[in-house]
Amino acid sequence: MDSVERPTWAPGDIDLSRPSIARVYDYWLGGAHNFAVDRAVGDKVLADVPVLRTNILNHRAFLRRAVRYMLSQGIRQFLDLGSGIPTVGNVHEIAQAADPGARVVYVDIDPVAVAHSRAILTGNELVGVLQTDVRDAQRVLKSPEVQGLLDFDRPIGVLMVALLHFVQDSEDPNGVVAAYREAVPSGSYLAISHAGYEEGEWDPAWDDAKTTYNRGVGEMRYRKKREVEDLFGGFDLVEPGVARLPLWHPESPDDVDEGAAHFLGFAGVGRKP
Repeated sequence: MDSVERPTWAPGDIDLSRPSIARVYDYWLGGAHNFAVDRAVGDKVLADVPVLRTNILNHRAFLRRAVRYMLSQGIRQFLDLGSGIPTVGNVHEIAQAADPGARVVYVDIDPVAVAHSRAILTGNELVGVLQTDVRDAQRVLKSPEVQGLLDFDRPIGVLMVALLHFVQDSEDPNGVVAAYREAVPSGSYLAISHAGYEEGEWDPAWDDAKTTYNRGVGEMRYRKKREVEDLFGGFDLVEPGVARLPLWHPESPDDVDEGAAHFLGFAGVGRKP
């Protein structure tokens, strides 16, 4: 792709002939920051796992609902961990529509996602982008981006949406969450969405879907509802607690279809007392 065809939001040092998982996700979400090479990969994965796009859209819808809920509770600064490219329905647009002074830091390990994010967000001085591994909480928390934008004397909304199912048991996901919990002040909130299932409902077909996803996207780990609840240690869960992802504060009856009660994933929001 030559310079004439390269859009202004695409950084010059990014190879647009190679697919990017961040841009594939943007495509699945209905965003505009992707290319034919990304759409080809996305369509191939969807051909094997057609339900994947619905699942991803549900995680994104939860992100919007969680941010709006936190805004209603007075939260005006957000730390979005594993953010990807800030595509449709992103955190800073929702937050700054409610309060133009709201602050957001996006964190992702993918250099493509970060490069695109920085290009898209140029000129918004209340939004920062940090490239690092979210599992290294101290590096995230001590970064100039976080220290420069977020006030740790005031409550913070921490977002871990569709993130922790990429953190393996050996990487201590509970410890990762705890490190952020200890850093934020009382009154802060945590939102988590996570692929998973209830005890006793495992379907062998999910193994095939997981294998395809791992091969085409990234290594993931399903967790049971009780394991997702355990991630909220030290937080008081907001009603209805950890619920099937579409059932956490749906905005209208139309948002909940007949499959919602068996959705392969959970979500919840907790408040640090």
